Amino acid sequence: MTNPLDYLPSAKEVGTYDPQALVNNFSDLHPPLTDRQAIIESQRCLYCYDAPCVEACPSDIDVPSFIRQISDSNINGAAETILKANILGGSCARVCPTEILCERSCVRNHDAECQPVLIGLLQRHATDNMQFEQHPFTRAASTGQHIAVVGAGPAGLSCAHRLAMFGHQVTIFEAEQKPGGLNEYGIARYKMTDDFAHKEVAFLLEIGGIDIQYGQRLGSNLALSTLRQQYDSVFIGLGLGASRALGLTGEEAPGLMPAVEYIKTLRQATDLGSLPVSKRCIVIGAGNTAIDMATQMSRLGATEVTLVYRRGLEAMSATDHEQEIAKANGVRIVTWAQPDEIMLDTQGRVAGMRFAKTVEQAGRLMPTGETFELAAEAIFKAIGQGFDDTSLSDATAAELDRDGERIHVDEMFRTSLPNVYAGGDCVQAGQDLTVQAVQHGKLAAHAIHQALAAKQEAA
Repeated sequence: MTNPLDYLPSAKEVGTYDPQALVNNFSDLHPPLTDRQAIIESQRCLYCYDAPCVEACPSDIDVPSFIRQISDSNINGAAETILKANILGGSCARVCPTEILCERSCVRNHDAECQPVLIGLLQRHATDNMQFEQHPFTRAASTGQHIAVVGAGPAGLSCAHRLAMFGHQVTIFEAEQKPGGLNEYGIARYKMTDDFAHKEVAFLLEIGGIDIQYGQRLGSNLALSTLRQQYDSVFIGLGLGASRALGLTGEEAPGLMPAVEYIKTLRQATDLGSLPVSKRCIVIGAGNTAIDMATQMSRLGATEVTLVYRRGLEAMSATDHEQEIAKANGVRIVTWAQPDEIMLDTQGRVAGMRFAKTVEQAGRLMPTGETFELAAEAIFKAIGQGFDDTSLSDATAAELDRDGERIHVDEMFRTSLPNVYAGGDCVQAGQDLTVQAVQHGKLAAHAIHQALAAKQEAA
């Protein structure tokens, strides 16, 4: 795929290029705790019996237990407690919005300190500093059964690991050339540094019994009908692969691209200074991807970054914490404005965008009749990901019941087709959280295992 921004100057050519500053701009957003800091922070925990932080955790991590283990300097024990519930606990500690989940529920928020225990950083401390002589989880005796998992993202990896623990053989079919899904390709570079996503997958695979085949895309060179014939069960963890369209003329013009595509390129770049950068750019959206895109473009050297959203700040899906990160990096946030026209220069390249001012009336978004223009050499759309319908284009996959564009599943993550399960972003609309996808994969693995065991008993 040709980069629509290739005609733009590189980061090295924008402003005053400072390679060390560029490295610093993409270092850890939240530096890890030292051993002493972790001990002190862990001792702030009240180890509640009916801990609200556990209730708020989508993956059911026993938060008080792992924090007490850190307090007792039992790092391996703390890590095992975390990983038993969430095998991708290291990446979730980095990207999970703890400020609206476990930390918001922490009882310390109601104390005179008015600050929760730093659960996310403590979780990271445990998973970063664990030192196991071998993988902490062992495989059960082989069941002789083989399960296909489509997608090596958080849902697929979580499902595969849990199935391997149960003694099943697992083959993961992944469209890309690296595993990890959004952890590898879609998270802001300053949130997931030092090739952590790759290292985490390597650790997960140490359990054994899991094979990954790359370049295998459902709906292209992989058919669900074939998987159903060749494997005992199938789990679909596709994620969302299609960027939504603005629906405006000129959307294919050079200078306009999906934010996720640029972030993917940025995540894989070995030389950040070689990336194309727009001095003035516009990001359209209201979620964490929009924030990540705007912040990273500013850190690469853009001098004017504007994030535009059609509603107000309170309606943005990006958390207040994420919004503050953007503002701290010089991103201007403009609300109550929706794209009206893509402005092009004489060469057909992006020159800016005209926006229509909006207002909410009786719950409906309405244009006010006023417009304004913003000049820019690049526009990034971060208006959400949709389901890539080509993934379900073969005759068997097309039979799957859908909830809108998502795959319909029941409470056991079973689809409408026997022995086919699904989880993660492809089944449930919402915040598209990594931790939620991990939980889906884990629960689906339990359902698959129970169904296969029941079938064996009945035979």
